[in-house]
Amino acid sequence: MMLRMPNSLLKLPRVLLSHKHRALFILTLTLVSFAYLTLYWRITEDSYGSGLYDLPGEFNCAHSVPFSLPNAGEPSPSRGNVFFVETSERTNPGYLFSCSVESAARTHPGTSVVVLMKGLAKGNASLPKHWVFSLLSCFPNVEIRPLDLPELFSGTPLKKWYLWPLRRWEPYFLPVLSDACRIVLMWKFGGIYLDTDFIVLRNLQNLTNSLGIQSEDELNGAFLSFKPKHRFMALCMKDFVKNYNAWIWGHQGPHLLTRVFKKWCPIRTIQSMSCKGVRALDPEAVYPIPWQDWKKLFEATSASELHKLLKNTYAVHIWNQMNHRTRLEIPSQALLAQLYSQFCPATYAKMKQDSQERSRPAM
Repeated sequence: MMLRMPNSLLKLPRVLLSHKHRALFILTLTLVSFAYLTLYWRITEDSYGSGLYDLPGEFNCAHSVPFSLPNAGEPSPSRGNVFFVETSERTNPGYLFSCSVESAARTHPGTSVVVLMKGLAKGNASLPKHWVFSLLSCFPNVEIRPLDLPELFSGTPLKKWYLWPLRRWEPYFLPVLSDACRIVLMWKFGGIYLDTDFIVLRNLQNLTNSLGIQSEDELNGAFLSFKPKHRFMALCMKDFVKNYNAWIWGHQGPHLLTRVFKKWCPIRTIQSMSCKGVRALDPEAVYPIPWQDWKKLFEATSASELHKLLKNTYAVHIWNQMNHRTRLEIPSQALLAQLYSQFCPATYAKMKQDSQERSRPAM
């Protein structure tokens, strides 16, 4: 007499096979989604801070860039450098990058404006042939250097974080790397950090130990100003590693600064205030145009409206990640065009020249 297997055992291979197919499908879907996110943010961040256009060319300082030494009574340059960081491999920056550095150099004539670029080769004294580097070389206080990430993170809690070999495959790696660089720069060296999509209107050095409110109950690290080895920055580095989450946009940037500040005070809601020596600046100081209203930058603005808007503003964040595909007419009365004209005139002159050349009929 043959023994018959229970029905449950006969169904088991089919169940296991079904689960295997389902698991394989979920795994495939996860990998495809991960690859898509990685590619998307690589493309997006490749343009981040690069400007609205990207044109080759040379800049000639034939008439020299108007530049003045600091006057008596201006803030002492001993308060630290102004830092910009480019964490992608790009070495062909655009108009907005140029304007950011130029406007910072003009408003901080007695201070070193240091541009750190990952794409520059270490030990190579010469810069790539590009009009932006030629233009910025006209400013004696601008220094463009390679970004040495292992050296920057050495001696900090972020060293092990950076050295993890799979780090670069995370979906938001470039913006998170930028978030890491700025808090380490502020902790190690102090001074001022700015994203490469700021236009600086006036000297920032009296805003020591400060950061800006970008919207209701949220801080942003696109502008930071701190003394070296400040405890607030040390707490930011600690939180960066302890609460690290690579899958949430902003978690290591605005969200990090917001949660650290709320613990620092402690408070539940952030408003314009000074707490234990650290200031949360009103949005009009450095974020006068909310990111939701970025289109206002491309709308015509009268001189009186511009003056009113910027009355209490130190710098304007341009939100390049939102608008880098939007074309800016030069010349025009658009708010952004007027900012270029007034605060980075050398870059604006190059923009006008390029615009005129594009509009000439082909011979």
